[in-house]
Amino acid sequence: MNRETAFIPQRMRTPRAAAIAGIIFSLLFITSLVVIFVSIPPNPLGPATAVIKHLKTISFSLNLLPFAGIAFLWFVAVVRDRLGELEDRFFSTVFLGSGLLFIAMVFNAAAAAGGIIGVLGSGSENVIQSGAYALGRAEIAQTMHIYAMKMAGVFMITTSTISIQTRVFPQWMAVVGYVLALVLLLSVGTIEWIALVFPLWVLLISIHILTQNLHGRSEATE
Repeated sequence: MNRETAFIPQRMRTPRAAAIAGIIFSLLFITSLVVIFVSIPPNPLGPATAVIKHLKTISFSLNLLPFAGIAFLWFVAVVRDRLGELEDRFFSTVFLGSGLLFIAMVFNAAAAAGGIIGVLGSGSENVIQSGAYALGRAEIAQTMHIYAMKMAGVFMITTSTISIQTRVFPQWMAVVGYVLALVLLLSVGTIEWIALVFPLWVLLISIHILTQNLHGRSEATE
């Protein structure tokens, strides 16, 4: 009885850590995307004047992404730990691989954007005249809106499938995950703000985990 009681705090801390990490990732990622979308014109081939006016704001938003990525990795690790013996090797491989590829794509796009911002901030006009600015903007848009979002969609599908098999989350959350994942997979980068779908979905799951954990903690205390 004492051994079982000793395991209760550990069982509670694991989902709580996943919820906190997911909330941190969602808030940081949403803040960064919103600031970037507002500060940068949607057309990647547009003039650089609007970007130059908001260099400090864009740089601040890019600096949030590494911390968002760390929180997301923590979220993935704790969710896998919560599954424990229920984890399926096939889906866990796709789950982990898609999550890592998503973060890699986001970091790649952020690094390219940071390089362009640094060159523009130095006052160099060569990056604009040579066409490197337009090429960089197009590459960042492709990496973020197509490749990263497709990996996010795969991550949502595998997470929803694992949820249905293990009943870790309610079934309606899995259905919502499938629908939103299809939106990301079929959007083909046509809608810029569609990237907010993924962090909002992670936020929904994280809030559910945290609420469930707090409810279980109150019951254990009683």
